[in-house]
Amino acid sequence: MTDLEYLDRAEALLKAVELSCDRLNDETDADIDAQRVGGMITLVFANRSQIVINLQKPLQEVWLAAKAGGFHYRFDGETWQDTKGQGEFLAHLSRYASEQSGLALRF
Repeated sequence: MTDLEYLDRAEALLKAVELSCDRLNDETDADIDAQRVGGMITLVFANRSQIVINLQKPLQEVWLAAKAGGFHYRFDGETWQDTKGQGEFLAHLSRYASEQSGLALRF
């Protein structure tokens, strides 16, 4: 994948996360504050816990940091997959956001 393709796909992922936060705030009591600065989004939940998502351009990866730990994802041609073969980014984000917020959230 070229650097431009990576940036297009990574930016689309960050935009999808932002739109999901808006939807979840409208449809649930989640109250997620999504703060974006450049290639990084910080999700702050009502209980003040956070999830940080940021782009790692030199590695063409997306990193996610949650209470459960830190995770790296690469685009496999269809989805962003964990570099250790542990699953897909949006499924993980849904799981960790649900754990941290105490609500069933689906990104």
